[in-house]
Amino acid sequence: MISILSACALGGYLAGSVPFGLVLCYLAGYGDIRKIGSHNIGATNVLRTGNKWLALLTVLLDAFKAGLAAYVAHKLAPDTTIATFGGEIVNLNVLSSLIAGVCGILGHNFPIWLKFKGGKGVASSLGFILITQWPIALIALGIWLFMAFTFRYSSLSALTAAAIVPVVSFMLCPPIYALFYTCIALLIIVRHHANIARLLKGEESKISFKKK
Repeated sequence: MISILSACALGGYLAGSVPFGLVLCYLAGYGDIRKIGSHNIGATNVLRTGNKWLALLTVLLDAFKAGLAAYVAHKLAPDTTIATFGGEIVNLNVLSSLIAGVCGILGHNFPIWLKFKGGKGVASSLGFILITQWPIALIALGIWLFMAFTFRYSSLSALTAAAIVPVVSFMLCPPIYALFYTCIALLIIVRHHANIARLLKGEESKISFKKK
């Protein structure tokens, strides 16, 4: 069991470490995305190039990598009961999927190829939740879209969704899922510490489709 979980963790991390935002911007002729805007490799910073389709593709690929890791781990790991958590049975394929997905998010946040300086894991977290508990992902996406269109702050949208996901997941999901979702929500909030400071000072940049 330990070898299976370790393989899922490593595979998930390596999949998540692929910096799609950086690669796509190089291929599109924008150079190093880390040299503009927030210096981040995520879709919000890619959007600052003015290329909304490139930003959309970045979102999809960043979500895909963590979701794919979770999906593959669930398919390959044995469907055998290994423990109980919160009164619910936990199977090895479920735990493998959760570990692979979370490690995919960690890979995006701390990619080995970029000296562990990556994105903030919002899209990757959404993809992971979509594969493992899609109703929670739709709720999170709905919250993000509402906040984004209302206030036009990507960071505020992500923080609001991250704060609500643990609550709804403990209400609607088996406890093991809620535990993992709470961990990634806390990671998202911590990774946005600089954005929180700027929001409090009224200095945070709003979502824009115009070139900087």
